Amino acid sequence: VAFTDGVSIGAILDRNGLRPARYTITKKGFVVMASETGVLGLKPEEIICKGRLQPGKMFLVDTCQGRIVSDAEIKSKVSALKPYSQWVKKGVVRLEELAAKEDHRAIKEDELLRHELAFGTTREDIKIIMVPMAETASEPSGSMGSDMPLAVLSDHPQPIYNYFKQLFAQVTNPPIDPIREELVMSLEGFLGRQRNLCEETEKHCELIKYKQPVLLNEELAKLRHIDTNGFRAKELSIVFDVSKGSLRMALGRLCQEASQCIKEGYNLIILSDRGVCSQKAAIPSLLAVGAVHHYLLRETTRMQASIIVETGDAREVMHFALLLGYGANAINPYLAYETLLSLYKKRDAFIGFDKNKIIANYIKAIDKGLLKVFSKMGISTLQSYCGAQIFEALGLGKEIIDNYFSGTSSRIGGVGLETIQKEALLRHYRGFPEREAQELSLPVGGWYQYRKGGEYHLWNPDTITALQQAARNEDYSEFKRFAELINNQEGHLTTLRSLLRFKKAKPIPLEDVEPAKDIVKRFATGAMSFGSISKEAHEAMAIAMNRLGAMSNSGEGGEDPERYELLPNGDSKRSKIKQVASGRFGVNSFYLANADELQIKIAQGAKPGEGGQLPGHKVDVVVAKIRHSTPGVTLISPPPHHDIYSIEDLAQLIFDLKNANPNARVSVKLVSEIGVGTIAAGVAKGHAEMILISGYDGGTGASPLSSIKHAGLPWELGLSETHQVLVMNGLRGRVRLQTDGQMRTGKDVVVAAMLGAEEFGFATAALITLGCVMLRHCQLNTCSVGIATQDPALRCRFRGSPEYIITYFTFLARQVREIMSELGVRSMDELIGRVDMLEINDALRHWKSEGVDFSNILFSPELKPGVAVRRAQSQDYGLDKVLDLELIQLAKQALERSEPVKIELDIRNTNRTVGAMLSGEISKRFGQKGLPDDTIQLFFKGTAGQSFGAFGARGLSFYLEGDANDYLGKGLSGAKIVVAPPKEVVFKPEENVIVGNTLLYGATEGEVFIRGIAGERFCVRNSGVHAVVEGVGDHGCEYMTGGRVVVIGKTGRNFAAGMSGGISYVYDADGGFKTRCNLGMVELGKVTQEKDIKTIRALLEKHLRYTGSSVAKNILDNWKKELKRFVMVMPLEYKRVLGQIEIVPMGVDMEASDG
Repeated sequence: VAFTDGVSIGAILDRNGLRPARYTITKKGFVVMASETGVLGLKPEEIICKGRLQPGKMFLVDTCQGRIVSDAEIKSKVSALKPYSQWVKKGVVRLEELAAKEDHRAIKEDELLRHELAFGTTREDIKIIMVPMAETASEPSGSMGSDMPLAVLSDHPQPIYNYFKQLFAQVTNPPIDPIREELVMSLEGFLGRQRNLCEETEKHCELIKYKQPVLLNEELAKLRHIDTNGFRAKELSIVFDVSKGSLRMALGRLCQEASQCIKEGYNLIILSDRGVCSQKAAIPSLLAVGAVHHYLLRETTRMQASIIVETGDAREVMHFALLLGYGANAINPYLAYETLLSLYKKRDAFIGFDKNKIIANYIKAIDKGLLKVFSKMGISTLQSYCGAQIFEALGLGKEIIDNYFSGTSSRIGGVGLETIQKEALLRHYRGFPEREAQELSLPVGGWYQYRKGGEYHLWNPDTITALQQAARNEDYSEFKRFAELINNQEGHLTTLRSLLRFKKAKPIPLEDVEPAKDIVKRFATGAMSFGSISKEAHEAMAIAMNRLGAMSNSGEGGEDPERYELLPNGDSKRSKIKQVASGRFGVNSFYLANADELQIKIAQGAKPGEGGQLPGHKVDVVVAKIRHSTPGVTLISPPPHHDIYSIEDLAQLIFDLKNANPNARVSVKLVSEIGVGTIAAGVAKGHAEMILISGYDGGTGASPLSSIKHAGLPWELGLSETHQVLVMNGLRGRVRLQTDGQMRTGKDVVVAAMLGAEEFGFATAALITLGCVMLRHCQLNTCSVGIATQDPALRCRFRGSPEYIITYFTFLARQVREIMSELGVRSMDELIGRVDMLEINDALRHWKSEGVDFSNILFSPELKPGVAVRRAQSQDYGLDKVLDLELIQLAKQALERSEPVKIELDIRNTNRTVGAMLSGEISKRFGQKGLPDDTIQLFFKGTAGQSFGAFGARGLSFYLEGDANDYLGKGLSGAKIVVAPPKEVVFKPEENVIVGNTLLYGATEGEVFIRGIAGERFCVRNSGVHAVVEGVGDHGCEYMTGGRVVVIGKTGRNFAAGMSGGISYVYDADGGFKTRCNLGMVELGKVTQEKDIKTIRALLEKHLRYTGSSVAKNILDNWKKELKRFVMVMPLEYKRVLGQIEIVPMGVDMEASDG
């Protein structure tokens, strides 16, 4: 954020350091600050300082005093204005320091089951969610997608929590890694009266501080009976009379009571549902919190008291996130504690555990889950999340939203308060039946996996068997039976599209309809990485789709170059779509050059806003080779792309990829949520050629269960919004639209086309045809049918065949043609955006779906003259103006005859992605091996633009005399890059910022030497490059999996976070490096091994030779003395694997595996 008062001018950067800001100062006192360096042509000899605005710091120019005011000086002056520390010391009360209070409210053992039933607990909740959390202190993971009914369509009573979906950041701002970047995350909060932000008084500090918002029973007892420093607590009951009262009346009473509490001076309001009994049912705690929160907001008294919830219905992460998001300040899940402790007492679980540890683990799991939910939206702290309402309602009517969740989007309307009351009473009567007919027992649930008698699943034994039989036996009648089982949801509504039907139309002969061979070309299999699924399954899909003329997707795990060669029978195992995800595994110049489409995966339907993790037991020798990593070492994908923090950054990556392979289509994968249409408009303007809108219900190899069930929206909403926004903004003609997410039948395809899609993705259905039986254990490497495993013994069980997939897609196209014939439509193009051919099937309405409104989905924007409703034009990338065209011409003798060539050119920051197109040419002509080292030597003078040397292929050497911007060496693929300031500069390079942020992101091979300091995230996800630099910002070597990095200067904070491979050597001159290193996955040690000593010396000698570094010279001149100052940063898992001598017989070259 930049600011000025006309005298002083400055800027402040967020503490995550997500925006670049470079400054230059000249001898004459001229200061230039911009998001890039090189915006003005300043002479090198005039410059006295080159720097960057650091995370969490300020830069201020005082023109009156004619000086730059330091961050420390600014903050010291402000902090001394008033006695803040004294106020805090006197006023803030810590929850743990409050006196303990007796408060015996435990539920009797014989009443526990009744309460569990009344609050909707199932056996599945306990076994799959709560027990694993209490055992492992982590949220449980699952796999595959969600194929069960939306809450508003379910026949079973649903907790109100299930009517909400989490929102998440995509493109316009990045999500955060709450584990590896924990230093910016916080669950601390305050209870009590929050005073006027525009004033500063001692009273402002009279608050109760807690470490995290999930309260123990003892902590709540302290608050309930508090009598310290003017704090007063009042408990309000959130139950309603079953026999005569209504939920609406009870909520009205509750709001009035809360208002009266404020008037009486209470500053802690406790909402408690402990009063549940046969005559009293619980008000859903989320509804109670939302009602009180918004009522007090309307009265402008909300900040005068904190809301604390004592509830029996909060069990899992999503429940806590919603309560906090809609106004609760702290939560006591007393029934969850009682359930866990009952299991402990009965010895039904937790053998060998201490009861306090059980509860502590459960709370820790909730805490970690909350941080992950916050981070999906790019939020770092609980104080920013409380009351922020980062959700969309799916199936709640206008009355509920307006009164209790005001400001929340609810695009399809839905149930009213009477239905919520009915569901609450249905749950209540399970625990307190009006007539005791039989022994009480918890329902099975069936939410997370198909269970007989549980929640309905579209993938069930009947549908799975029907599809597999149809594919294996080439039986179209069996396929139609499968489609009927899926499409006919009369007895069990599941998806939004199940409520839609096609309007009657005049049929045309089938022979007049577009051929099936053309329709199948619109189909693609979803992105599933080799590593998450087996080689056999991955290649079967590629072969099948290539035979059909359709497209398969590599996923984010790279692809074996051997698959680029045709098989003897003419088949191809090459995936036409190559995915570029946040981990950049296997992404190099050769990979990009062998793509028909390059897909930027911004988010994944099953876990939007999150990264991924491939456990070490799935990383075998082949997987490690393809991903440029080490066998047996866990691989982490960051939640964000670290070169996409804004829409402009995405446009830059699109430009990078288009340069690397001008013939490939560039697509962007987004996930359905409110506002995705606006994001898609930006993506279209950023020159994407295709946009994929994924539904929340898509599959995954591993994801937290709360993400699978609660994050993202159905594709019907996202696709229709995207199509409408693009049409209204005249952008629809620039891009094709694709959608995916549990698509199975011809009806799904035609509905998607009518909502705006031109292409269609299928993943789970394709796996089913190959033999998947939906065990939902993909993350465990134990797949019994050889699909989601790398275990050789299990892979032998794979019985799938490309023919099965071909049969499925052929039948699918055939069914699409039959529907088109009935609708009187000749071609798929005629279907695009034809929402006028859809209508609601009122015959399928049931007691919960009556209020569902499809008007937003079926809205047809007014068409202005000349506005297209499908792709009609090509994007203009301006590739005819790039510097690489000149480089390719100048390097002709090297490209055609492998003869060495030297090229000298000036460069400006407007020259972006220099070297990528030239590298693509090298990869196409010479393959992955490239050219001999130094065949093409490029000498530049000036300031390089973003992505200098991106995807640089072997044989290229970049020598830059000047400085560079962000993303230098992105995806480096064997090239060498040297950056040094001009010899005439008067500043010390080792004390100045010479290159930008996010260097060598996903680089796989090569060498880099930088004389000067780099910005944030140097060598993020480095897979094999050897580099020397003279200082780095925060998060250096983050997620690194290979290579060697020598830092002969100071590092920023959080060095080596998520680093699982490779080795870093840090010159620790001040002895403070340990405090700046993240020791979660690495250990620090002295450099004593001869191999490491030789590596450091060899790299420093090269650094001195290429850059003339005075720092390198000093170290080498005083070698024995200075060597002792080096600290070796060694990843623990990498060290363990290197030490396993049994790996050697497997033929792994450990040096080669990390570059």
